[in-house]
Amino acid sequence: QVQLVESGGGLVQAGGSLRLSCAASGRTFSNYAMAWFRQAPGKEREFVAAITWNGGITYYTNSMKGRFTISRDNAKNTVYLQMNSLKPDDTAVYYCAARFTTSDRWYRGGNEYGYWGQGTQVTVSS
Repeated sequence: QVQLVESGGGLVQAGGSLRLSCAASGRTFSNYAMAWFRQAPGKEREFVAAITWNGGITYYTNSMKGRFTISRDNAKNTVYLQMNSLKPDDTAVYYCAARFTTSDRWYRGGNEYGYWGQGTQVTVSS
Protein backbone atom coordinates (compact mmCIF):
# COMPACT_ATOMS: atom_id res chain seq x y z
CA GLN A 1 0.00 0.00 0.00
CA VAL A 2 0.94 3.63 -0.35
CA GLN A 3 0.38 6.17 2.41
CA LEU A 4 -0.41 9.78 1.56
CA VAL A 5 -0.05 12.85 3.74
CA GLU A 6 -1.20 16.28 2.58
CA SER A 7 0.11 19.59 3.86
CA GLY A 8 0.15 23.24 2.93
CA GLY A 9 -3.45 24.18 3.55
CA GLY A 10 -4.47 27.25 5.48
CA LEU A 11 -6.31 30.55 5.45
CA VAL A 12 -5.69 32.92 2.55
CA GLN A 13 -7.40 36.02 1.20
CA ALA A 14 -9.16 35.98 -2.13
CA GLY A 15 -6.66 36.46 -4.94
CA GLY A 16 -3.91 34.81 -2.95
CA SER A 17 -1.98 31.61 -3.54
CA LEU A 18 -1.25 28.36 -1.75
CA ARG A 19 0.86 25.34 -2.61
CA LEU A 20 -0.37 22.01 -1.38
CA SER A 21 1.95 19.04 -1.04
CA CYS A 22 1.19 15.35 -0.78
CA ALA A 23 4.00 13.12 0.43
CA ALA A 24 3.80 9.43 -0.42
CA SER A 25 5.44 6.51 1.31
CA GLY A 26 5.29 2.76 1.32
CA ARG A 27 5.58 1.91 -2.37
CA THR A 28 7.34 3.08 -5.52
CA PHE A 29 5.78 6.47 -6.08
CA SER A 30 6.44 6.48 -9.82
CA ASN A 31 4.10 3.51 -10.22
CA TYR A 32 1.14 5.68 -9.31
CA ALA A 33 -1.00 8.18 -11.11
CA MET A 34 -1.96 10.97 -8.73
CA ALA A 35 -4.84 13.37 -8.37
CA TRP A 36 -6.28 16.09 -6.20
CA PHE A 37 -9.92 16.23 -5.16
CA ARG A 38 -11.75 18.62 -2.89
CA GLN A 39 -14.90 18.61 -0.82
CA ALA A 40 -16.66 21.72 0.42
CA PRO A 41 -19.11 21.64 3.32
CA GLY A 42 -22.43 20.20 2.22
CA LYS A 43 -21.16 19.35 -1.25
CA GLU A 44 -20.00 16.22 -2.98
CA ARG A 45 -16.36 15.47 -3.52
CA GLU A 46 -15.07 17.19 -6.67
CA PHE A 47 -12.23 16.30 -9.00
CA VAL A 48 -9.56 19.02 -9.25
CA ALA A 49 -6.58 17.75 -11.24
CA ALA A 50 -4.71 14.60 -12.21
CA ILE A 51 -1.21 13.72 -13.34
CA THR A 52 0.22 10.58 -14.88
CA TRP A 53 2.93 8.49 -13.27
CA ASN A 54 5.77 10.40 -14.93
CA GLY A 55 4.15 13.82 -15.00
CA GLY A 56 3.81 13.70 -18.75
CA ILE A 57 0.08 14.33 -18.85
CA THR A 58 -2.01 16.55 -16.64
CA TYR A 59 -5.74 17.22 -16.61
CA TYR A 60 -7.86 19.81 -14.85
CA THR A 61 -11.47 20.59 -14.19
CA ASN A 62 -12.35 23.52 -16.45
CA SER A 63 -13.05 25.93 -13.61
CA MET A 64 -9.54 25.45 -12.27
CA LYS A 65 -7.64 25.38 -15.53
CA GLY A 66 -5.23 28.30 -15.65
CA ARG A 67 -5.39 28.91 -11.90
CA PHE A 68 -4.22 25.55 -10.53
CA THR A 69 -1.15 23.55 -11.53
CA ILE A 70 -0.50 19.95 -10.58
CA SER A 71 3.05 18.65 -10.64
CA ARG A 72 5.11 15.87 -9.13
CA ASP A 73 8.65 15.13 -8.11
CA ASN A 74 9.19 11.39 -8.20
CA ALA A 75 12.60 11.75 -6.57
CA LYS A 76 10.87 13.32 -3.55
CA ASN A 77 7.78 11.08 -3.66
CA THR A 78 5.62 14.18 -3.67
CA VAL A 79 2.81 15.62 -5.73
CA TYR A 80 1.95 19.32 -5.58
CA LEU A 81 -1.00 21.55 -6.29
CA GLN A 82 -0.14 25.18 -6.88
CA MET A 83 -3.27 27.28 -6.48
CA ASN A 84 -3.32 30.89 -7.67
CA SER A 85 -6.03 33.54 -7.85
CA LEU A 86 -7.94 31.77 -5.13
CA LYS A 87 -11.63 32.48 -4.67
CA PRO A 88 -13.93 31.94 -1.69
CA ASP A 89 -15.56 29.12 -3.69
CA ASP A 90 -12.25 27.26 -3.53
CA THR A 91 -12.76 26.78 0.21
CA ALA A 92 -12.75 23.03 0.86
CA VAL A 93 -10.82 20.12 2.25
CA TYR A 94 -8.33 19.07 -0.39
CA TYR A 95 -7.38 15.42 -0.75
CA CYS A 96 -4.69 13.73 -2.76
CA ALA A 97 -5.31 10.29 -4.20
CA ALA A 98 -3.21 7.58 -5.85
CA ARG A 99 -3.93 4.91 -8.45
CA PHE A 100 -1.52 2.08 -9.14
CA THR A 101 -0.88 2.46 -12.87
CA THR A 102 1.79 3.52 -15.33
CA SER A 103 -0.58 4.10 -18.23
CA ASP A 104 -0.47 7.38 -20.09
CA ARG A 105 -3.99 8.46 -19.30
CA TRP A 106 -5.68 10.47 -16.62
CA TYR A 107 -8.48 9.42 -14.31
CA ARG A 108 -11.07 11.76 -12.80
CA GLY A 109 -13.39 9.47 -10.91
CA GLY A 110 -12.92 9.16 -7.19
CA ASN A 111 -13.65 5.44 -7.42
CA GLU A 112 -10.68 5.07 -9.77
CA TYR A 113 -8.25 5.84 -6.96
CA GLY A 114 -7.54 3.31 -4.28
CA TYR A 115 -5.48 5.37 -1.86
CA TRP A 116 -6.33 8.64 -0.17
CA GLY A 117 -4.77 11.08 2.22
CA GLN A 118 -6.48 12.57 5.24
CA GLY A 119 -7.01 15.96 3.61
CA THR A 120 -5.88 19.51 4.26
CA GLN A 121 -8.21 22.45 4.85
CA VAL A 122 -8.07 25.42 2.50
CA THR A 123 -10.08 28.48 3.48
CA VAL A 124 -10.30 31.52 1.23
CA SER A 125 -11.69 34.67 2.77
CA SER A 126 -13.40 37.38 0.75
